[in-house]
Amino acid sequence: MSEDATATAELKLPKDVAAEKGMVNVQIDGKWIQVPRGTRMIEAAKMAQKEIPHYCYHPKLSSPGNCRMCLVQMGMPPRPAPGEDPKYGEDGYQEIGWMPRPVIACANTVAENMGIRTTGELVEKTREGVMEFLLINHPLDCPICDQAGECKLQEFSVEHGRGQSRFKEDKIKKPKNVDIGKNIRLDDERCIMCSRCIRFMDEVAEEPVLGFSQRGTHTSVTVHPGYRLDNNYSLNTADICPVGALTSNDFRFQMRVWFLKETKSIDLNCGTGCNTVIWTRGNEIFRVTPRQNDEVNSAWMPDSHRLAFHQLQTDDRLTAPLVLKDGKHVETSWLEATAKAAEVLAMRQPNEVAVIASGRLSNEELYLARKIAGALKTELLSLVPRVGESDGKLISADRNPNTTGASLIWESDDPGAKLDAIREGVAAGKIKALLCLGEDLLEEAGFKPTHLKKLDHLVVTHTHANPTAAHAAVVLPGVGFAEKRATYVNVTGRLQRTNQAVIAPGGVRDDWESLACLLAKLDPDYEVPASMDGVIGALGGEIEAFQGQSFGKIGDLGVQITDTGVTIPLLEQERARIASGQIVG
Repeated sequence: MSEDATATAELKLPKDVAAEKGMVNVQIDGKWIQVPRGTRMIEAAKMAQKEIPHYCYHPKLSSPGNCRMCLVQMGMPPRPAPGEDPKYGEDGYQEIGWMPRPVIACANTVAENMGIRTTGELVEKTREGVMEFLLINHPLDCPICDQAGECKLQEFSVEHGRGQSRFKEDKIKKPKNVDIGKNIRLDDERCIMCSRCIRFMDEVAEEPVLGFSQRGTHTSVTVHPGYRLDNNYSLNTADICPVGALTSNDFRFQMRVWFLKETKSIDLNCGTGCNTVIWTRGNEIFRVTPRQNDEVNSAWMPDSHRLAFHQLQTDDRLTAPLVLKDGKHVETSWLEATAKAAEVLAMRQPNEVAVIASGRLSNEELYLARKIAGALKTELLSLVPRVGESDGKLISADRNPNTTGASLIWESDDPGAKLDAIREGVAAGKIKALLCLGEDLLEEAGFKPTHLKKLDHLVVTHTHANPTAAHAAVVLPGVGFAEKRATYVNVTGRLQRTNQAVIAPGGVRDDWESLACLLAKLDPDYEVPASMDGVIGALGGEIEAFQGQSFGKIGDLGVQITDTGVTIPLLEQERARIASGQIVG
């Protein structure tokens, strides 16, 4: 570099250096940082690891600026007099002139050489005032409020409140325990009018049934006349409510949140694979909530999917291996059940035996299913396709969570293509033995009881007792979505993982273990993996898309391993709103 070029580079001011990168310089509590141009003050403060308390602001929603809790003091360089140039200090920044009144940080964006104070007498006094107004009519019912333990009003009142109330008049009474929808209850007296629920239903759920009525201290959130909050995404309003105004009917008064353990996992009710948190105590699931992943489900999930965990905790769970003796199923050991299953499957010719696997199985289980089909030398291996209609948001038309994984592992564009041939073969009596993994064939695969009666041998694995298992010679109990550690590939080609939140009942083994033991019986040369990581390693050694993958590498948010060309409608809508500047995202 020449001397002139070096001198020019040395003369560049911080604003010029930042501008070249599309950034601006902002001073936050005395420290200069660079943030992208157009960043909101509250997000800039977050980048500087400074928390600005807020209620109405949510990065996935528009910013109305109505709670006023995020007030900060802002400063800008004084305008130079006509004909004068801006004056810069030795550090390359202009002196900041501080405004005498605060501004809201949620709706205002940063500018070059801006100053932001998140603390100080002006800021602290205004926050105390805002908090005092919010608490004027708020009931002091924290000991019995479902939101206790995760209530932002409770937290911020300790950090930013006065410690005592100067309000001596009677509080305004508002409706309590209002039934506004099948999954939601409203305690209007706790509402602080942040409008998060209203904006969510309007902007994300696209069913604007909530609004404010009345004025002043009598303002109430309510459902529009003739409507109810019955949308399939209604429980997200309880998630984002910063106080206890909206609560879930399913979780209401069930358990204090500080007693619950949180386990990160994913939803298996459709091909989207929404990221979730499973909340448990002891060995019981109390609720499932969405976990933010901007590549899968943003911060939301459907009510139908989050409440599906109840299906796992029913009285018809299979808790031990069963074999058919004298026309009745009796409990037996895993060793006997596995040996019996292998015996009845192996005695048939390859064209007389078939394997039907569920699209709900993990990658590891689908890999072992393929290996079992190979040991039986049969080409009759199929999924049960499960197709519905997309809701245009997060519910995929593919109701199986791992069709993409099956396509990769079985090296088939349509892993469910042979189901009809298998069903016809069973109906015609050509297929004599059938291994059914995780499916009720009479419920969802088009089989009839007369078909199953023509089989000489039926081996079934499932979590629950069902009509198909009733016809089986051997029944192996399986584990549910919250009871195992496994991996799945969603409709967009993203590899994700579940984690074990609870222990399976009775003597139930993990599915990969039972399948590996069955495979070892069918193929004595097969070396049974010592752990789930061993199965993933073997899978990666054979299928290129999984090469080098492990539970640690997948991480909490997953990794993209293939491109399916499929998009998730809600994410596309959100990205359009981010691009237009409506939300931060």
